[in-house]
Amino acid sequence: MTTQYSEDPGTLQATAFLDHETPEVRDFVAEAVPATATTPTARAVALYYAVRDSIRYEVYEADLSRAGLRASAVTRSGSGMCLHKSVLYVAGLRSLGIPARLALADVRNHLASERLKRLLGGDVFHMHCFTSVLLEGRWVKATPVFNRTLCRLYGLLPLEFDGTADSMYHPFDLKGRKHMEFLRHHGEFDDLPYDRIVAELRSAHPGLLSADGTGFTDGSLVQEAGTSAAG
Repeated sequence: MTTQYSEDPGTLQATAFLDHETPEVRDFVAEAVPATATTPTARAVALYYAVRDSIRYEVYEADLSRAGLRASAVTRSGSGMCLHKSVLYVAGLRSLGIPARLALADVRNHLASERLKRLLGGDVFHMHCFTSVLLEGRWVKATPVFNRTLCRLYGLLPLEFDGTADSMYHPFDLKGRKHMEFLRHHGEFDDLPYDRIVAELRSAHPGLLSADGTGFTDGSLVQEAGTSAAG
């Protein structure tokens, strides 16, 4: 089932965060990718939807520890924010022999709830994480982050991915209101630049941190869905 086609070993190797050789990640991928997915693109697409919809998206109480940001830990917790879900997706892709990297950017979320904006210190979120995948000889972007249920609650179209075109945040929601705006790209990475990410999050969003500083404060995006800035 594994098809390797990259000259760069950094896009395929296991790391402390992208621990794709662990039973947890292997089992997740085995359940997510059906036997009928016989091409790298079909496997990448199947895995995308499994990560997008079976791992609950939640910013609040996100674990920012090194252990909590490992792909195997994400499968056990069943939830996470963009960092956690992208880490799992890249790890899963690499377990299938599909080259993949993590990508980081700062984004403006025009539809953030009032509480989340207060905690963020505005509507800009630093170190948003998505992925870059090598399929059919070209790199495409994929963002398996907002699950279908959360999109419905916030009036957003779920991000689809067919393996041929970039899948990134829609600029508008279903009512035509501005949604996600990319402000600054930090680049692509063969492994999670943990120290850089955590330092930036602690500097940019201190109000969002939990009391012990190892994660984000408590709350619920589902409960805040009716209080979005534009809603």
